[in-house]
Amino acid sequence: MRRTAHNTALQRLRADPVGSLALLGVLVFVAMVAASSSGWLAQGWNQEVAEPSAPPSWFAESAPVGVTSAPNSVTLSERIDLSPIDPLAPYYNEWSAKAATYPKQELQRAQHLTFGADRLGRDVFSKAVKGAEVSITVGLMAALLATGLGTLLGALGGFMGDKVGDVTEWLYNVFTAIPGILLVFMFAAVFNRSDSIFPRGVVTLTLILGFTSWTGVYRLVRAEFIKHANLDYVRAAQALGASKMRCMFVHILPNVNHVALVQLSVLVVACIKAEVILSYLGLGVAVDQVSWGSMLAEAQSELLLGHWWQLAVATVFMAAFVTAFSFLTDALRDALDPKTVASKR
Repeated sequence: MRRTAHNTALQRLRADPVGSLALLGVLVFVAMVAASSSGWLAQGWNQEVAEPSAPPSWFAESAPVGVTSAPNSVTLSERIDLSPIDPLAPYYNEWSAKAATYPKQELQRAQHLTFGADRLGRDVFSKAVKGAEVSITVGLMAALLATGLGTLLGALGGFMGDKVGDVTEWLYNVFTAIPGILLVFMFAAVFNRSDSIFPRGVVTLTLILGFTSWTGVYRLVRAEFIKHANLDYVRAAQALGASKMRCMFVHILPNVNHVALVQLSVLVVACIKAEVILSYLGLGVAVDQVSWGSMLAEAQSELLLGHWWQLAVATVFMAAFVTAFSFLTDALRDALDPKTVASKR
């Protein structure tokens, strides 16, 4: 029966064009992350492959590389004798002449990349692909950790009640008493200490965001378990000798998993945004890593110079994944929720 239900849910998901398209989009990003982590894609994201802040090739105007002076122009060092105050002044013209004789292909190896370059000459598209590896991994793993923790505590607190419920409610009140952003900063400050056993990076960010984002899931799941604990099918299972654990995770959980799926979708978006904030404040990924958050942090200073392409590429990548994942979880909720299926009939 369970296998038949799962097959029916899969058929309903395939029949949903929006859900199928969203699933394809999420799979594309997952494949991108796998290719990036294995070194098949964006391997040289940290290498200087273009001129600093080179605009996208479809936006840049064609112009020769480098700036050359007019034939009759006179440099400042030729008009004014700077040797009394600068002993290197006589060598400036010589160095400029030698620089003009350098092979042009070294400067023209990638004057304008398809999506532009950052202020260090690194490919923005490669950075966005590599940044997807960190941001999506952190978002998904932290959301899964928070959803699993919140679902477990909500099931125990809602079904078991008594002292177990009091303990889970105490934990919930402690975590919700502190503003969320301050709680994240507190965990980040503790985990990012130099003597911490967790190195700064993906694992640390996952733990920080996972342990600070479970409260919303707990509240909703606990309410669902309290409601289902008194329904006839649960009482019948208890009368037949089913244990409490079996009642919670075999009988009730399949009927409330759509709540967890919706919260998972919300948490993925929230965790990616939190990673952006932490990286912007210097509490996120390490300096030798890149994420969508660190790209947006770099883009702030570049915008002052009119270099918008790094911000645009990182935003488009993040918006595409978040939108696809949100539509996919909505489609999964509709496919798995028995109430939705019954109403459509």
